[in-house]
Amino acid sequence: MLPVVETDEEWDAVVGDETLMRAGAEDLCTRLGLGDAPLTRFPDGSQPVYAVGGDRVLKLFPTSAARDGVAEGRVLSHLHGLLPVPTPGVDDFGPYENGWQYVLMSRLRGENLARAWERIPRPDRERLVTEIGEALAVLHSLDPAPLEDVLGPGDWGAFLDRQRANAVAQQRGHGLPDSWLEQIPGFLASVPLPRTPRRSLLHTEVMQQHFLVDPDGWRLTGLFDFEPAMIGDAAYDFVGVGLFVTRGDPHLLARLTAAYGSGVDPSHALAYTLLHVYSNLPWYLRELEGPAEGTLSGLARAWFGA
Repeated sequence: MLPVVETDEEWDAVVGDETLMRAGAEDLCTRLGLGDAPLTRFPDGSQPVYAVGGDRVLKLFPTSAARDGVAEGRVLSHLHGLLPVPTPGVDDFGPYENGWQYVLMSRLRGENLARAWERIPRPDRERLVTEIGEALAVLHSLDPAPLEDVLGPGDWGAFLDRQRANAVAQQRGHGLPDSWLEQIPGFLASVPLPRTPRRSLLHTEVMQQHFLVDPDGWRLTGLFDFEPAMIGDAAYDFVGVGLFVTRGDPHLLARLTAAYGSGVDPSHALAYTLLHVYSNLPWYLRELEGPAEGTLSGLARAWFGA
């Protein structure tokens, strides 16, 4: 029902074709015994995601991202009930056809934290970042060994070497000005990131967009989107924390790290920002209204200094 998708061009042609995607989702739901449940596609996300009735969510992964589907199914199954914030329960996951994978999971309740943030009073924001810090501490304390067969990168030092070799080109591709680009090699060389850190289970995109909250009391009701999960240095998760949870607010970051139990060196956090798989420094500068010019060391203190 769904075609083989192995290239970006094939993906672009398929993902926006709702007639095609819906037909595949409906066929899969029928095979799973949910053929009578109405489907509603969510507008956000890198993969096609549908609400199935009122209680379930179906996430589809094309041929080119099949490993991500397997990883998310395994990670969510492993995490269920272990964190102080709810995560989706897995009803089923596996192959569909033509290399596609799916995860059928329970639907979390609540409003997206990113959309609600501007309406949340300051005291409630402080409590929410405390809850996020506590949840992140539990996530990083879990033994990742049961997931080593599906999560990378394996050799953390080799991963850092690959990311470092491509760091300037990646930021240049996003349009970062030369005044920032020329600082990257020297800054990364000055930061002693661990090559064999304590291995932690990482979400890798800990951001407001991936949390749900109950507007009645502003409590966390969900953490989702574990498809890019990895195993590595816990400090790597603080890229999203500093940029997209506390958003450069030193007081909120201090609250979060106090709840987490320790802080992260600002230079390490910015180094991981530059080495992150999805790093886009020009976007971060726009989002956080960063300076047009300056030093990377200054940026590290501004964004990650608690």
